[in-house]
Amino acid sequence: MSLALDLLLVGLRHVVRPRLRRAHGPLEARRAFDRVAAVTFRAPPFLCRIKDRAGLDRIHCGPRLHGKIILYFHGGGYVAGGPHTHAAMLGQLSRLSQLEVCAPAYPLAPEHPFPAAFEGAVASWEHLMAAGYAPSDVVLGGDSAGGGLALALLSYLCHAATPPAAAFAMSPWCDLSLSGDSLQGNAERDPLLPAERIRELVGYILPEGADDADPRVSPLFAEFPTCPPVLLQYSETEILFDDCRRMAERLRGFDADVLERRHPRAPHVWHLFQGWVPEARQSLREIADFARAAFAAR
Repeated sequence: MSLALDLLLVGLRHVVRPRLRRAHGPLEARRAFDRVAAVTFRAPPFLCRIKDRAGLDRIHCGPRLHGKIILYFHGGGYVAGGPHTHAAMLGQLSRLSQLEVCAPAYPLAPEHPFPAAFEGAVASWEHLMAAGYAPSDVVLGGDSAGGGLALALLSYLCHAATPPAAAFAMSPWCDLSLSGDSLQGNAERDPLLPAERIRELVGYILPEGADDADPRVSPLFAEFPTCPPVLLQYSETEILFDDCRRMAERLRGFDADVLERRHPRAPHVWHLFQGWVPEARQSLREIADFARAAFAAR
C-alpha cells in the first residue's frame, strides 16, 4: 500500500468524516461535496465535458472508440454529487479505456425522492437507445449510490431482455434496508462514512411508506436473468462491505460472471482520488480493461 494512500486515510478519518458527522442535512452535504470536488479531484489534461441534446454530460479525454459508450451514475448518497463532481475521475477513465462516458445528472433527494433517481436512470438509457446505440454498445457503471443505481438498472434491463455489454460498480450501496453486518462491524474501521448517519440518509431518500427492499433502490433483492459480466470493486473496511459482498453472491445466483476486487484498506470509492493515489489509477485501469474486453467479446 502506498504512502499516498496512508496519508489520504489519515486526512479522511480526521477531517472529512468528522465533518460528515456534523453536516446539517443533505443540502449542506451537497455543498461540501461540491467544494471538495472542485479543489481536490485532479482532472487529466485535455478533458472535454459537453452536454448532448438531452442535457446529459458527455465526457472524454483523448481518442475514443466510435459507437461504444459507458453510461455512468455518480455517487453521493442519492442527495449529492453530479457529473461535475465526478468529471475528473471519469475523464481519466475515458483516457484509459478510450471510451466516451455519458454521465446523467439524475434527480436528487430530498427534493426528488425515490423512485425519481431510478426513473432518471431508465430515461438516460432510453436516450442512448434513441440516439442509435444498441444495448451491446453500452457498459453500465457507477459508484456508491450510483453503483446501486447502475445495478438496479441492470436488473430492469435483464428483465427486458436488453442487457448491456457489461456493468461495473465501485463500492456500491445495494441495500437501503440496512441489513448488512458491516454497518456495525466496520463502523470504526471505515475512514470516511459515518455509520450513525446512514439511517437518517435513507429517510431523505425514501418517502413514507416506501419499501426499503424495493429492487429499484436495493438491487441486492433484484433478479438478474441473462446477466452480462459484472465487475465489483470495494474495500474490506467499508461500512458497505456486506452490501458489496452479498451483491456478488446474488449475481452469481443468476449465473452471472462476477469479478470481485477487494482492497484491504482503501476508503469508500478511492477511485475519486486518482492523480493523488496510485491505487486509484490501478483500479480505474482495471475497469477500463474490463469495459474494453466486454466490447471485444461481442
